Amino acid sequence: MQSTVFSRSQYLLLFSLLGVVYIIGLFVPLMDNDSAHHADIALRMYLTGDYVNLVDHGEDYLDKPHLHFWLSSWSYSVFGVTGFAYKFPSFLFTILGTYSTFRLGKSLYNAEVGRLAALMVASAFAYILANNDVRMDAILTASIIFATWQLVDWVNHKRLVNVVGAALGLALGFCTKGHIAVFTPAVGTFFYIVYKGDFKSFLHWHLLVLLAAFALFISPVVYCYYLQYDLHPEKVIRGKSGRSGVAFILWKQNFERFQGDSFGADAKNDYLFFFHSFLWAFAPWSVLAFVAFFHRLKGFFTRRWEWLTITSVLVIALMLTFSGFKLPHYLNIIFPVSAVLTASFLLDRWEKRKNLRPLLVTQVIICTLCLLVAGVVNIWAFPIFGFWVIAGFFLLLLAGAYFLLRVRLSLPKMVAASVVTSLLVFYLLNSNFYPQLLRYQAGNELAFDTKGNVDAKQVYFWPGVYSSSYVFYTAELRKEFADSVLQNPSPVWLMTDSQHLPEIKQKGFSFLQTYQHNDYEITRMQLPFVNPATRKGELTRLLLVRVK
Repeated sequence: MQSTVFSRSQYLLLFSLLGVVYIIGLFVPLMDNDSAHHADIALRMYLTGDYVNLVDHGEDYLDKPHLHFWLSSWSYSVFGVTGFAYKFPSFLFTILGTYSTFRLGKSLYNAEVGRLAALMVASAFAYILANNDVRMDAILTASIIFATWQLVDWVNHKRLVNVVGAALGLALGFCTKGHIAVFTPAVGTFFYIVYKGDFKSFLHWHLLVLLAAFALFISPVVYCYYLQYDLHPEKVIRGKSGRSGVAFILWKQNFERFQGDSFGADAKNDYLFFFHSFLWAFAPWSVLAFVAFFHRLKGFFTRRWEWLTITSVLVIALMLTFSGFKLPHYLNIIFPVSAVLTASFLLDRWEKRKNLRPLLVTQVIICTLCLLVAGVVNIWAFPIFGFWVIAGFFLLLLAGAYFLLRVRLSLPKMVAASVVTSLLVFYLLNSNFYPQLLRYQAGNELAFDTKGNVDAKQVYFWPGVYSSSYVFYTAELRKEFADSVLQNPSPVWLMTDSQHLPEIKQKGFSFLQTYQHNDYEITRMQLPFVNPATRKGELTRLLLVRVK
């Protein structure tokens, strides 16, 4: 008989509480680094009605395909230009990704593995964070795991509906971030077919349907690249003219990123990048995932367990290790298969009555450390003052404590403690830490402070000064200052920072009115900023000045 970790109502309670934490994060302001930057590209689409050309600060944007920007722009048309509207499509895809994780676990093992894997992935730190600091990751991850689930069901049942579903998932991922969305499910499915010995699947006529449907689904994005670049070979992109957009999106994009070409060399020589990044990104499940991975790796050739999950993790880990450009959020695409791998490992040991106490003790230590760090951040660095935030935390704490007291067996207690830890940590982050942190991001604060007092249409950015959050929250595209602007009869406002202020004064401008706000690059926090005693010395200023 299949063992169940929790009852249906207990699963529902945990998913519902996680849903509340996710929803709170949808109302946190956007961060400048990528979230507001991508939101501004979608904003231009919304304001101009041009859904073909991707443009960033007046320049052609070759880096990523259109889907994320299309979805955000369409969301603006429904909800208005708000942070919630930008994040909402990613939230919907997260629901799809979580459900697809359940279905993949069920297809590879059984329904309980699927339920536990879905709970794990939904409570993983970076998976939650992808719905707050929104980039392409939630959409990409959901598309990949949806396609993987459809491909596995096709291998098992040879249904045409799964072929179309797989093509759609692959296309959605491709239209979000390129080839990695096709490569990842393809690798896992290849090894799954080899594991089953079903080599006839490689020659099945359904694969022609898959290719045709995939080509059809990605054609809007490929055509947009053709219109923006292939028809305009005179455009100079990253120092090169004669760029073919079609060749870029169909072949060059992910290879350039892997080599580090035109993308810098972030963590290029950090060959332990996967291990230390995965430790925090998949927390609180990361240590369990490593244990499960190495246990399954030892028994790989015994063929006792499917090969899809372990090979997906292994291949992506090796790619990241030797990539010339890597960032922590690149790991998100393997979270669902990591969750299925970990859930199946734990349930297998539990059903065979293996000793889980060492793993339970390990999880208790990890959960305690996570809660201590969250406590330090939210008591010392950014103290909680809001009554409702405190009240919500204690209600969540009581609900978590009650739940933990109701479960007595080792595996349910281990899982419950881990999920409750994620709930408490991200409740504090989304309701207290991020809202306080974003007060040091001057762009959004100036937009809020000057709403109704400054006409954003008359705001011009000093050359070299950028603030994606100001652009987004005023819903006006960035306009760069030139001397000719001063001929306008209306008041002219300059957006500048403390670094460029002396340069403006030297040009003899008179300042008629000034708004300013403390500013810090919050996505690159350092300890002197986190420390309240030394924070002030780390701040710069962003200024909005009326000039003549």
